[in-house]
Amino acid sequence: MKIKSLELEKVAFKPSQYPPADLPEFAFAGRSNVGKSSFLNALFGRKNLARTSSKPGKTRTLNFYKVNKQLRLTDLPGYGYAVASKKDQEAWAGAINAYLENRESLREVILLVDLRHAPSKEDQAMYSWIVESGFAGLVIGTKADKVKKSQRPKAISTIKKTLQIDDDKLIIPYSAQTKENIPEIWSILEDMVEFYK
Repeated sequence: MKIKSLELEKVAFKPSQYPPADLPEFAFAGRSNVGKSSFLNALFGRKNLARTSSKPGKTRTLNFYKVNKQLRLTDLPGYGYAVASKKDQEAWAGAINAYLENRESLREVILLVDLRHAPSKEDQAMYSWIVESGFAGLVIGTKADKVKKSQRPKAISTIKKTLQIDDDKLIIPYSAQTKENIPEIWSILEDMVEFYK
């Protein structure tokens, strides 16, 4: 996709702060240290539109990005950040659930997992919710540059088995360093936009 216009449209924590539900929306979920912000910056072709940090858990709000006035990408707060207080973790979980369960314009929830490791229990719970809610179940395996090509099949197999995924094509390796598979991911998003029109 050629990005002609791009903006961080809203930073929200509760439904009353969301932008209007007038465009197809695609949400990205994952653990705090999985690299969601780096992924979005690579997707956008920007260095720091989505805030990144050496400390996990930087995204504590729902960040809505409007692309070409055609679709929105929503960066959800990362989960599983052990250093955060239980109260903060519960607040983030509440914010995520309120969005996922009530957002009318939500068309797909895409899970990001670290390609180097088996998905966590939180990842498994999130993926089960995604599939049970009728979404396609697309998974992006981040940090692919840190996995040798010869080890890729094993890494993908581990994710497939842990999340109980039937189709290998639903797992897409990606690297913030090499920008691997960015065009393919945009192509999938564009196809989904057309499908949901």
